[in-house]
Amino acid sequence: MAQWTSAVGAPQLARLLRSQDAPAAQPAPGGRRLPAYRSLADGVRLLVLEGRVPVAARLPAERELAAALGVSRTTVAAAYEALRAEGFLDSRRGSGSWTAVPAGNPLPTRGLEPLPPEAAGSMIDLGCAALPAPEPWLTRAVQGAMADLPLYAHTHGDYPAGLPVLRQALADRYTARGIPTMPEQIMVTTGAMGAVAAICRLCTAPGERVAVDSPSYANILQLMRDAGARLVPVALAERLAGWDIPAWRQVMRDAAPRMAYVVADFHNPTGTLATEEQRRRMVDAARSAGTLLVVDETMTELQLDPDLEPPRPVCAFDPAGSAVITVGSASKAFWAGMRIGWVRAAPDIIRSLVAARAYSDLGSPVLEQLAIASLLAGDGWEQAVRIRRDQARENRDAIVDALQRHLPDWEFSVPRGGLTLWARTGGLSGSRIAEAGERLGVRVPSGPRFGVDGAFEGFVRLPFTVSGAVADEAAVRLAGAARLVATGAPADTGVRHTFVA
Repeated sequence: MAQWTSAVGAPQLARLLRSQDAPAAQPAPGGRRLPAYRSLADGVRLLVLEGRVPVAARLPAERELAAALGVSRTTVAAAYEALRAEGFLDSRRGSGSWTAVPAGNPLPTRGLEPLPPEAAGSMIDLGCAALPAPEPWLTRAVQGAMADLPLYAHTHGDYPAGLPVLRQALADRYTARGIPTMPEQIMVTTGAMGAVAAICRLCTAPGERVAVDSPSYANILQLMRDAGARLVPVALAERLAGWDIPAWRQVMRDAAPRMAYVVADFHNPTGTLATEEQRRRMVDAARSAGTLLVVDETMTELQLDPDLEPPRPVCAFDPAGSAVITVGSASKAFWAGMRIGWVRAAPDIIRSLVAARAYSDLGSPVLEQLAIASLLAGDGWEQAVRIRRDQARENRDAIVDALQRHLPDWEFSVPRGGLTLWARTGGLSGSRIAEAGERLGVRVPSGPRFGVDGAFEGFVRLPFTVSGAVADEAAVRLAGAARLVATGAPADTGVRHTFVA
C-alpha cells in the first residue's frame, strides 16, 4: 500500500519551484554553478522543509515533471535519486515516489506547554500566545457570576449542552453577526480544545484522514495525532495569501478526508486572514467532497488594524448547516484562564455531541459560564476585547520593530490581527535557534511544532505577549541564539541573563 496522503501535480510543482529564488542561479562552493539535478533536488527539499509541499505528498512521475520544467528526464531522475539518498523521498515500485523527512530527525513536533509563571525567573517566555486578563472586566464578570450562582446551586450543576443563558447569549451574538442562530445550535465546551476533541471523537475514527492547514495550531495537531487521525497537510497560498483553494480541492478529491480543520481568521501561527471568496470556495469544495469543515474562530475578535473590513464568517456560506462546524472560545479574546469554548453546528450535530459528552467531561464549570454570560449581557465583553486588541497591537508593533533592528535578515509578514507572527529565520534551523535561545533566556517554539512530520524547520513563531524593553531584549537574545547556530558554537555558554521588565 502506498504511503502518500496527497499528490502534487507536475504543473503545480513546477510553479512552486519557479517561485523560489532560483536555486540554479546560486553558485556552489568555489564559484561553480550547481548541476541542474542538484538545483532541482535542493528546490524540492526546500519546499518540503518550508511546508509548501507537504510531507507524504506523492510527486509527479519523472517524465511528467521533466516536461513541465523543460529539462531532461535524466535530470529529474538524478534529482529524485539524490532526494532518496538524503531521506527526503521514499519510493515503491508501482506506487511512485512521495516526500519524506530524514529518518531519526530529532525535530520537535509536539505542542509547547506554558511555562508556569513562578518558574519563569529571568526567562522571557514566548512559548504561549496568551495575555494577562483585561481588568477590571475579569473581576466584574466573576462578581456578576457569584451574584447569579445561587439560582443554580440548588441544581445538580451538570449542563452537558451548557447553561441555557449562555447558549442564548452566544446564539444572539452569531445572529448579530448576520448568521441567524438558535440556542439549539450551540454547545458550550471546556475551551476550544475541548470543542475540537469532542468533534473528533464524534466525527472521526482512528486511522481516518483529517486535512489541516500547513502550518497549523500545534496543540490541535497533537490532539488529532493522539486521537489516531491521519493528518493530511495542505499548504497555505504563496506569500500567506489565505487558502490555496485548488490545492484544497485536489486533497479533498484525492485523499477524501472525513474532516478538515482550518483557521480562517488571523490564523495561528501565521496571522493569515482568508478572503471572503476563499471562504465561499472552501465551503463549496468541502460540500462537494463530503468533507466536514471544522472552522476555528478563536482569533476572530482580535482584529488589530481598525480600518480592516472583516469578511463574513465561514458558516455564512453554509446556510443549511450541512458542511461547516464552527468552534469559538473566550480564551484568546478574553483570558486563557477562562476555559469556556463553544461549538456552533446544525441541531442534530449538537444533539449528538451532547449525548457523547456523558463519556468525557459531562459539562463545563457553571461559574465560568455565568461569568462569560455576564460579560455578553452588557458592554463588558466589548470593553474587555477592546483592551485586548489595544494590548496585542502595542505588543505586535514592539516585536516587529525589535526584529527589524536586531534580526534584519529574518523575513515575516506583519499580521493584521491575532496573537502570533510567523518568522523565517534567515536560512537557519528554527529548532536549533529555539534550543540555543532557551539557554540564553528566551523561550520560543520552532516551526516544526506547527507542521506535520518535520516541515517548517526554517521558522519560529513569536506571540504578541511582550512589549517595550522586554520585546527588545527578547530580540537581542534571539539574535544571540541565531549567531550561535550560524557559527556552530555551543549553545550553553554558561552565561545566565538577569532581566527585570
